[in-house]
This record gives sequence, structure tokens and C-alpha cells, in this order.
Amino acid sequence: MATRPYLLPDDPHAPFPPPTSALREPDGLLAVGGDLSPSRLLAAYRGGIFPWYSEGQPILWWSPDPRMVFRTDAVRLSSRFLRQLRRSRWQVRADTAFDEVITACARTPRPGQYGTWITPQMRQAYSRLHRLGHAHSVEVFDEDGDLAGGIYGVAIGRMFFGESMFSARPGGSKVALAMLARRLHDWGWPLLDAQVENPHLYSLGGEAWPRPRFLEAVASLVDMPGQEGSWETVFGAPPASGLAQVRAC
Repeated sequence: MATRPYLLPDDPHAPFPPPTSALREPDGLLAVGGDLSPSRLLAAYRGGIFPWYSEGQPILWWSPDPRMVFRTDAVRLSSRFLRQLRRSRWQVRADTAFDEVITACARTPRPGQYGTWITPQMRQAYSRLHRLGHAHSVEVFDEDGDLAGGIYGVAIGRMFFGESMFSARPGGSKVALAMLARRLHDWGWPLLDAQVENPHLYSLGGEAWPRPRFLEAVASLVDMPGQEGSWETVFGAPPASGLAQVRAC
């Protein structure tokens, strides 16, 4: 790994290097070190940067090119899945089970991935952001009141930076993503960051944007008025069956 700028953990306000200086291989590696304080994390997201590292590694900061994003009015669900949702009794809520969602994301096996990048240090950092009103979860509950899936991420202005999602029941993460996108679209938030491209995200409507285009959009959206504090009330408790009104692909 090529040498990267090292961020001192006792200076959470030190600026990040410009994303244009990120490596091509591994794609997007920008800096090493620092800390996961709220001020450091919020500064990172405002600049289109996020932490991603494994247990035993230093904190690694990334700004990949291209960047996977969703337009909030363009998340795709298949015709078959929408037909299933019409009969669903699942319900979706926000910010009622943040710690459960991030823990489930950490424990969910990923193809080709051993262990998790959502370390105990990361869970503590994002739970702190959640308590401060900056990190949010969307939870899908089944007919028995158990978590069927969820997603969490960070909101700044009118930009949502998705971090991870999980399914405990087939389709749980799709419902969480689609309902989050619908709410964001209703609020006038046009984009949802999904960080790194993969075939599953493409199948749901994700797009790979060149980094300059993504950073330009983020710079504008993070300075717009957003939804401060808990989303539990403003998000409501919509039924998953309501997504069946979305046009099938």
C-alpha cells in the first residue's frame, strides 16, 4: 500500500487531503489514522469521504472513483417482488432500533468477506452520531414485530450517506432501501450515497458517478436545510405494501 497522509488522533479538526489525491489502487484510499469523533466523521462526509477498515487496521479513509449513488426517485424493485409486497404485513419505521440495525449489519455475512468492517469502535462512533441526531436507521418489522431488515447511514443537509444494510428475512433490505428513498424524495432529497459499486446495487437502480460529479452534488446538498434530530415521527410508520405503488421494472 502506498504511503498516505497520516491524520493525528488528537486533532479532529485537521483537514483531509483533497479527494483528487486518493489512490487509484486500492481505489479511493485517501488517508490513514485520525479518530472517529463526531466532528471528524461529519467533516469527512461533507467532503465525500468515509471510513472503512477492518479490525486490527488503522482507520482508513476513502473517496472512491466512481461513486455508487441512487437517485431517490429511481430505486427499482422487480415486478415479482412488488406482487409479494401487496400481501405483506411488514411495517417500516425510522430511528426506533438504531443499535439493533447496526449490530445486525455487523453480523450479516457478506459474499467474499471474512469478518466485518463494522468494528465495535465503529458501532460506538455511529451510535454516538445517532444520539446527536446525525445518524439514522430505517427498520423493517415483520408481522410478529421482529426485524426483517434495515439500513443505516448519516444525514447532512439534504444528503443521505448510506453505510450498510441487512436482511433477516428475504427482501428486508430492499424494503428498507426503497422506503428510505421514497421518504427522502418526498422531503426533496435527490440522492442517496451507496459508496462502492457492486452488482446487487446496480440491480436496484444504483448508478456509478464520476467522483467530481458526486462531490459537486454533495457540496451543494449538505448546505441545504434538512431533517434535524430523530426521524421517528417525521418518517412515520408506512406499511411495506405501500411500495407496491412503485412502478415495476
